[in-house]
Amino acid sequence: MTTTDTLLWVVVPYVCLAIFVLGHVWRYRYDRFGWTTRSSQLYESRLLRWASPMFHFGILAVFLGHVMGLGVPKAWTEAVGMTEEVYHFLAVSVGAVAGVCTVVGMALLIYRRRTVGPVFSATTRMDKAMYLVLAVVIALGMWNTIAGSILNLGGHYDYRDGVSVWFRGIFRFDLHPELMAEAPLGFQLHGMSAMLLFALWPFTRLVHVFSAPVGYLWRPYVVYRSRPDRLGARASRRGWERVERRPETTGRR
Repeated sequence: MTTTDTLLWVVVPYVCLAIFVLGHVWRYRYDRFGWTTRSSQLYESRLLRWASPMFHFGILAVFLGHVMGLGVPKAWTEAVGMTEEVYHFLAVSVGAVAGVCTVVGMALLIYRRRTVGPVFSATTRMDKAMYLVLAVVIALGMWNTIAGSILNLGGHYDYRDGVSVWFRGIFRFDLHPELMAEAPLGFQLHGMSAMLLFALWPFTRLVHVFSAPVGYLWRPYVVYRSRPDRLGARASRRGWERVERRPETTGRR
């Protein structure tokens, strides 16, 4: 194990993790009003109606697949009776569908952001950096799945015996950088770009992932009041004219 391996697969992960955690704390304390998706639905909704669900459901499935592949040891899946062939089939089939949905959804989102004038004007430099790094992470992940699991380029590599062990070691403070140093280049680039994405995360619109409308449950009701007739008020629709009450009269006829 060399000094470069230690720097790349021990120091860099913890630096990115520290930026991820502390960056969110700073952003929440000093930029709470900026903690938003900066929605652009008002500018354009036709493309967004298709692109947003495809991307979000696809990336959620990809995330759950990574939790399964990186967070769950191989011994656990074998203990419940899931063979390596079954796991491989599920990982490739479900991962391929999720990956295609994510790529298509993201491509539509980028196309919309580039071609719709108001949406492009509302795009910040951090948005562009986030989209670039996220696209690299997704592309490398798809390449690893296609090249390693489908085309079998460069020989068979079981990431559950290498990358997964290294990843779980981050949270146990028991890293094995030699496992990442022996991994194929595609997995190394995928892991490094993913760490860069986590370092950028707190300073982009991705913070909305950790937002939940909990306060909505205790938010007071919105009070609606009728608007009186006055100059400039909108005229009532036909059939809904106000009925004036006649004053009562007294006396004999």
